[in-house]
Amino acid sequence: MPVASEADKRRTLQPQHELLRRIECIGGEVSIGLRHAPRPDYARRIPKLHDRGRLGISMQHGAQLLCLCSDVPLEVDANGCEVNARFTLRQGERRYVSLTFSDMEPAVVPALGAEAERRIHTSTDWWRSWAGRCTYQGPHRASVVRSALALKLMTFAPSAAVVAAPTTSLPERIGGERNWDYRYCWLRDASLTLQALHDLGYVEEAQAYLAWQLHATRLTWPRLRLMYDVFGRPDLPEQELAHLAGFAGSRPVRIGNAAASQLQLDVYGEVLDAVYQFTRRGGRLDRTMARMLGGLGTTVCRCWREPDEGIWETRSGRRHHTFSKAMCWVALDRLIKLHDEGHVRIARDRFADVRQEIRAEIESRGFSEQMGSYAAELDGDDVDASLLQLGRYGYVDPESPRMRGTLETVQRRLGRNGLIYRYLRRKDGLPPGEGAFGICGFWAVDALARSGNLAGAVQTFEHILTYANDVGLYAEQIDPDTGAALGNFPQAFTHVGLICAALTLAAA
Repeated sequence: MPVASEADKRRTLQPQHELLRRIECIGGEVSIGLRHAPRPDYARRIPKLHDRGRLGISMQHGAQLLCLCSDVPLEVDANGCEVNARFTLRQGERRYVSLTFSDMEPAVVPALGAEAERRIHTSTDWWRSWAGRCTYQGPHRASVVRSALALKLMTFAPSAAVVAAPTTSLPERIGGERNWDYRYCWLRDASLTLQALHDLGYVEEAQAYLAWQLHATRLTWPRLRLMYDVFGRPDLPEQELAHLAGFAGSRPVRIGNAAASQLQLDVYGEVLDAVYQFTRRGGRLDRTMARMLGGLGTTVCRCWREPDEGIWETRSGRRHHTFSKAMCWVALDRLIKLHDEGHVRIARDRFADVRQEIRAEIESRGFSEQMGSYAAELDGDDVDASLLQLGRYGYVDPESPRMRGTLETVQRRLGRNGLIYRYLRRKDGLPPGEGAFGICGFWAVDALARSGNLAGAVQTFEHILTYANDVGLYAEQIDPDTGAALGNFPQAFTHVGLICAALTLAAA
């Protein structure tokens, strides 16, 4: 997928979007088959292809134009819907295939041969240069850099939004219905993603990402939605595509995400912690932004007692989740710190009083003396993996008996083969069965390191690294028995967790 610097783009006219393949025979002889059968609108339309000679074979869908070019002879089949070609390569021979996509912008037909080779080398140089900016020099640097590359690849360049994954409906359980569209941007990722990018040396990317977050949230201010599309739009209606079989027969295939309309109170803490991390690293807030942040705090003061769907987006109704309450505490705590450091002006005394009310509620109803652990819900007797983050966000001392008890309980109840499930006992409105959640294992690494168990943290971290695929990528979930990737892929949240755990290990 060719990429170039702005200077390179000015020197040569290039397609905005291109998939470029170089096919090379390095020994012997090989027969190659090529098939091109585009199906736009999620395969709800079979388009006609047009042979335009040296300009390639094109397909138009509304304002979108797809164009296939190659130095292999191409012919459209009798029905006008597919291209099929077969050819033989011998040692030292190369062929190129280019697929370009244009949407509302002028179409550019790229040159092949030496010019295609130049685009490949330019792209390689660009990525090596970007990876070389990584300032992390701690343990397992290669895995950290690979994760940073994954985040960059999931960034929508015009807005700096980072999608949760570039895929939809890859199943969390093969043959099951836990299939969701993750091609959107979750505010939950804000704080950890900003820290990951900034602390690896990618300051411009971190600042651009935060700017997108604050721009998107203005559209729904003073309440936050939990996710937006890459343009900042909050309305993402969910629909099922009944004509598609799904991956390995896993139906339904969904586009859009109904969770976008849920109430998830933790996002206030995520966004305000991201802003606070930004200012700690030298960032400045303008007057409009400062007023907006104060409005978020007022919303937290008004809404923190409400039940919500929680961090795991269950479809079984709203409950009083301990982690959601704790993140409301984080939201007000960060606003108070921002006020004290001169970045915002808020009703400090009121916010401090509500912050104390939230803590009193959590400590009296969100901690189970019987379990010796914080509970997933107020007055509950079970845990979920989100509780592992209470120490990271400064709600509780990571080395305190309550936090150590929580870590031990989560590992004992939710751990399997060195990985961590989100939850196991709770009813979430869907048929049971899913894998261990990738980022939860890295949260455990972080909690172990912060609790003082550095040896355990290192051992767990290195064990989880063995579940990466052959090019170092992780899905949303992992089958702890087989190691199979489950859910959408690659998953930004998992890679953010890897980076943040590595940073914590390096600091420890």
